[in-house]
Amino acid sequence: MAVTAVLLWTLPWIVPPVAAIVRGLNSRSLDDVSPDAPPDSPLVSVIIPARNERRNIERCVRSVLATEYPSIEVIVVDDRSDDGTGDIARVIARDDGRLRVVEAPELPSGWFGKQWACATAARLARGELLLFTDADTWHAPDLLPRSVNALRARDADLLSVAGRQEMHSFWERIVQPQLFALLWSRYGGTEHVSHAKRPVDAIASGQFILVRRTAYDAMGGHERVRDRVAEDLAMAQEYVRAGRRIALLFADRQISTHMYASLGELMAGWRKNIYAGGRTAALGGGVGRALYPPLLFAIPLFGLAPVVALLLSAVGLLSSGWLIWSAIVVAFTILAWVAVYAAMRESPLYAPLYPLGLIVLLAIIVGALARGQRVEWKSRSYVSR
Repeated sequence: MAVTAVLLWTLPWIVPPVAAIVRGLNSRSLDDVSPDAPPDSPLVSVIIPARNERRNIERCVRSVLATEYPSIEVIVVDDRSDDGTGDIARVIARDDGRLRVVEAPELPSGWFGKQWACATAARLARGELLLFTDADTWHAPDLLPRSVNALRARDADLLSVAGRQEMHSFWERIVQPQLFALLWSRYGGTEHVSHAKRPVDAIASGQFILVRRTAYDAMGGHERVRDRVAEDLAMAQEYVRAGRRIALLFADRQISTHMYASLGELMAGWRKNIYAGGRTAALGGGVGRALYPPLLFAIPLFGLAPVVALLLSAVGLLSSGWLIWSAIVVAFTILAWVAVYAAMRESPLYAPLYPLGLIVLLAIIVGALARGQRVEWKSRSYVSR
């Protein structure tokens, strides 16, 4: 390879990460919003759907109840757990009248369990605002007052926040950044989402979705997205489609989530979302959705190609030109991953292991494409629309 050719061939691997970083700079944080609850603080109904969340439920509920926001009710929906999740929540409820624990009715046909649990609690909720949050989250005391202030300041019907992703194990630190880097690359900074005009450019985090009750009811609540595997993405898209305003902010100091604790959980969790849910975010309408499977499959292969070329060049199976090209691309990619790990407040020492993360990502994608719209999660089987 000539020097010019080598440099030109590096661009497809260098430009996208740089563009993603630049787009990500157009973001806003809850840190910039007042932590003081408004004088006329409306009642917020905090709804926590929980199915077999024994590992997480106590931490989540106690952190919510420790809020500095003065007017809340908390509804935990025990979605037919068989691990004692409901019992743990009921013990906490004995000492705090703001907490109720309800049992989810039998799951109707055509509904996903999370949506049914959320809809069940919403019918019982008294709040002017509804907060849907996952059982594997931890809430800082200032999260809710800042979020209510942000919802009002943005005049939004739906506000979501992107918090810190807790990574406690080796595989979490290898795999989680891969998936969130994909999301950042697709959606850019929070302001791109907050000002989305097309539904396909909208997204929310199901870990924290705050909505006005009037808007929620007018939109048909969770029934509107009852058969979508990525109900958070679908809700944001439906709100934008209806001409309603959404807002997204970073909140890595106010909320954190420990999504998965093992490699098996990681693969199963992302496998259910990355195709069946992600295809609705494909650009280009019907053509884009048709091309989504091969493009999704190509992403990890594209990232692994320079690594393979570097290894082959190092053992003399490719020319010196390929060695130079692959060395440049791999070195730059490691630097890009250093930036990703720094943004996620994790050790940059994991950055050189990005090829291992890409291999796991490839396995997740293969499994997701093989299943198509069929989804299995927490001992239930669904077909996502």
